[in-house]
Amino acid sequence: MLQLEKVSVRFGGLTAVDEVSLQVGTGDVVGLVGANGAGKTTLFNAISGLVRPTGGSIRFDGTDILKAPLHRRARLGIGRTFQIPQPMHELTVRQNLIVAQRFATGKVDAGRIAEVLAFTGLAEKADRDAATGLALTELKALEVAKALATQPKLLLLDEVLAGLETNGKRRFMQMLKGLHEAFAVGIVIIEHDIETISNLCARVAVLNFGQLIAEGTPAQVFNDPAVIKSYTGA
Repeated sequence: MLQLEKVSVRFGGLTAVDEVSLQVGTGDVVGLVGANGAGKTTLFNAISGLVRPTGGSIRFDGTDILKAPLHRRARLGIGRTFQIPQPMHELTVRQNLIVAQRFATGKVDAGRIAEVLAFTGLAEKADRDAATGLALTELKALEVAKALATQPKLLLLDEVLAGLETNGKRRFMQMLKGLHEAFAVGIVIIEHDIETISNLCARVAVLNFGQLIAEGTPAQVFNDPAVIKSYTGA
């Protein structure tokens, strides 16, 4: 489904992503990990179209999307969340989903929106102001809901568990475990918590200073000396 070949992103003299090659299949749930500043979110931005790579190629379902605009990538089936929830102000939860869906698909599917609201636990909050009427866990759920409303084939989740307390994180993890099967969507998730990644993902890719230094099962990756060194410096 997604094929990255030697993707690089440079900002002036800084190389944020350095010739990363990665493949994500339709049924994959892949964890993307690395220390702060490793290039994880920049790679997401390159895939979703927020930044233009300076080298390499990106193909999605066989289509070259390296220079494609954001809306084109969304309509092909790439959805994403952001680290900091970004609800659309003065709109209800439901209206946030409607706007996201119309942007991505060009139409509104009320049935899909109702399904997503129910799955993410937001159905009872659907008519609340999204910017002022939700707790942090619900704002995180709204990020996922907006992405799901766009009917993605691939979902890029950027630290959706960050900042949640233990019980909230546990509930959110249960939702994420069901998401892959319920919506038949491939997932790439950025997350710092090793236990979370190990529980959710069959495959893990590790970035360090923009380079892909390891890829494999959680057990293989988190016992790799190069990965341990990148986290601990030892």
